[in-house]
Amino acid sequence: MKNLNLAKLLLQSYLLGKRFGLDTVLLILFMPIALVEWSYVLPTLQAQVAAQKTAIIKWQSEKKKETAPVIQQSSAARHLYDFYRVLGQDGYQEQQLKTIFSIAKKNGIALSQSEYKSSYDKSGNFHTLRIILPVKASYAVVRKFCEELLEAIPFAALNEINFKRDTIANPTLETRLSFTLYLSDGHKSVDASAKNNEL
Repeated sequence: MKNLNLAKLLLQSYLLGKRFGLDTVLLILFMPIALVEWSYVLPTLQAQVAAQKTAIIKWQSEKKKETAPVIQQSSAARHLYDFYRVLGQDGYQEQQLKTIFSIAKKNGIALSQSEYKSSYDKSGNFHTLRIILPVKASYAVVRKFCEELLEAIPFAALNEINFKRDTIANPTLETRLSFTLYLSDGHKSVDASAKNNEL
């Protein structure tokens, strides 16, 4: 008997589908189900959203109470501290020069007549070592040498670079490179920076 009722229902659905179109029949069948779902699901979702908003507002107010006000360090003092922190050590100048000569040798550059000038900046409380390197090489080699040197020695600065070529056809350039190494007295410079930050 149940098979007969099920077959009858399927036959009626099939005939309605032929008469009005399958999409219309499906729409008529699922419309009441959708309305019931919508009337139940929508209020539930609204309640969940309201509960989450309340929880977020509560969490934000608690977070504001927990965090103490942060004293912002002036950007100038922060930059000064970062500068001193990156300085090389004054007692290791020989090691830095070995690094420079090693990079030059690796790039096929012979450094023969280098000039060095050491100085001390009293107001900044740091040492500098100015290095002038005459180099004869192609532009690509000189550029690679400079890039590798600046990567290997982060407290070095390329101050000046001069190129001279005898003829246009000659690929070899006479280059004069001027670097400065910024060096500290150890912890004195960082301590001075810390004192400046406290002021």
